[in-house]
Amino acid sequence: MKEAVSVKKVKKTPETEKTKDRKAEEPAETLEAQEADVLTEAEDAVEEAQAVEEPDPIEALNQEISELNKQLEESKESLLRAYADTDNTRKRLIREAETAKKYRFQSAAMELLPILDNLNRALDNAPEGEETANFVKGFEMIRTQFLNALSKEGVQEIEALNKPFDAAKMQALMTEKREGVEPGTVLEVLQNGYTLKDRILRPALVKVSE
Repeated sequence: MKEAVSVKKVKKTPETEKTKDRKAEEPAETLEAQEADVLTEAEDAVEEAQAVEEPDPIEALNQEISELNKQLEESKESLLRAYADTDNTRKRLIREAETAKKYRFQSAAMELLPILDNLNRALDNAPEGEETANFVKGFEMIRTQFLNALSKEGVQEIEALNKPFDAAKMQALMTEKREGVEPGTVLEVLQNGYTLKDRILRPALVKVSE
């Protein structure tokens, strides 16, 4: 004999139905809330990005132009300095070349002057007489040729005898008091002095009156 199984039916109440509906609605409401939060954050980010001040393109261009002008001025100054240095070097080299050309004979003249001194001393102490007259005349001609050759190169004898003493061209080795002669007058030339154009080759050695 089969036993009867009793099934107890649960009676649905309005409250149970509401609970089910609320549970079914909760995921949809949560998703909408998340979407709203994301949207809000995105809008905030956009507002913040818009709030950041974008650089003015005209101002940026002006700043770049100003920087380029500054670099241009610096380049101009460097170029002018380089040009000035080059020009000064060129002028210096020209002066040096002109000076070297102008006084090229100086070393040779300094070698020849002692020979001329010996020739002058020999003529000053030449013996007098008919036998030596031709020799003396010949040496005088040689001295004249010597002086002419030096003169062509710009070498000139300093005129000192009976002239006022000039410390720039003369060197006083002796002094002597002499009646009727003004003090500071050259009484005797002990060694001739010479100039090369506007340069003193050597001063004249003289005796000066007191």
